[in-house]
Amino acid sequence: MYNPNRPLISSAAAGISGIVLALIGAPWWLTALAFTCFALGLLVTAIQSVFPQESAHRLA
Repeated sequence: MYNPNRPLISSAAAGISGIVLALIGAPWWLTALAFTCFALGLLVTAIQSVFPQESAHRLA
């Protein structure tokens, strides 16, 4: 889960390094799938930071 007190770049760096270590020697399609999932995760995090989750409109 994303920690709002931790900068996004450090979360991304930790995730990328973990994926790279896990995929050394893996087939190309598995590597592409892992990076696609990681990119989608970053996209969801970016969208959640743009749209407020606890706005008055949403609470009503």
